[in-house]
Amino acid sequence: MYAIAKPLLFALNPETAHHFSLDMLGACERLKLLGFMAPEVHGRPVELMGLTFPNAVGLAAGLDKNGDYFNALGRLGFGHVEIGTITPRPQPGNPKPRLFRLPEQQAIINRMGFNNKGVDHLVRQVKRRRFDGILGINIGKNFDTPVEKAFEDYQIAMAKVYPYADYITVNISSPNTPGLRSLQYGESLKQLLDVVKEEQAKQAQVVGKYVPLAIKVAPDLTIDEAEQVANAICGAEMDAVIATNTTLSRELVQGCEHADEAGGLSGAPVREKATEIIRLLSAELKGEVPIIGVGGICSGEDAAEKIQAGASLVQMYSGFIYRGPELIAEAVDAIDSLAK
Repeated sequence: MYAIAKPLLFALNPETAHHFSLDMLGACERLKLLGFMAPEVHGRPVELMGLTFPNAVGLAAGLDKNGDYFNALGRLGFGHVEIGTITPRPQPGNPKPRLFRLPEQQAIINRMGFNNKGVDHLVRQVKRRRFDGILGINIGKNFDTPVEKAFEDYQIAMAKVYPYADYITVNISSPNTPGLRSLQYGESLKQLLDVVKEEQAKQAQVVGKYVPLAIKVAPDLTIDEAEQVANAICGAEMDAVIATNTTLSRELVQGCEHADEAGGLSGAPVREKATEIIRLLSAELKGEVPIIGVGGICSGEDAAEKIQAGASLVQMYSGFIYRGPELIAEAVDAIDSLAK
């Protein structure tokens, strides 16, 4: 069915198509039609971060920023769905247009800028949870919060989502919030990780459960930077690292329409960069901190490649836009075949 709908959706403005697709998906879930429309997905459960994931394939943050559609998205067969990035206060994001397709490259460029309805809205939505897979909530800072005070935004968001999340992701790698990526380096990273781990310990006492913390990093790290990030993650005893976010590189899309648009590039062109970061982190982390692999998964083979590079789980975004729900089952089957 997605093959029929895709040409119609791709004839629309990308952001219009995004909202229309999710609205239709949500309506179908409420009418209990998704069981007839999506392929069956069976997979091996994965034990990670003290959680049992129904299968190894998840949806990356960004598609459902506000938690409005995760119940429907989960019905498509994802073992986990990550919602957000959410910020303490609502914000409109960057001016439109801010989302661009590069169909021939199976790529997307976005400069959305953490557009979202604020953490309080997301919490209200999550309280209506029907999805029985693993739910991750991705948090970030408001665009007008100074970088030196970013940890306060993470504390606020963490405290509000903690009771409702199966795990929380600290996003410090979006290229579309000024200064955010500077939090990946040196003393800034150490300070932030210390703060979020302290907040985690505090909330665990208040709520009465331990919610794992993941950190999401960029694919544009150098070898030295990846080693430093790995050391900081181990030192802070983070529960997982998500590798990677979108790239600022345009090396593989030079000369293509929209290639000069500002923002993060995702999809097939980021596959090799993301996989290389996974390999680097895996070598440094030595199994002490698990890796969730993201970036350029457009086939089952791409998903298996991330696992072979050192990831324990994978997430998809752009590949899901281009391939539809069939990619979920294909990726699950490809990963499960590695264990045979």
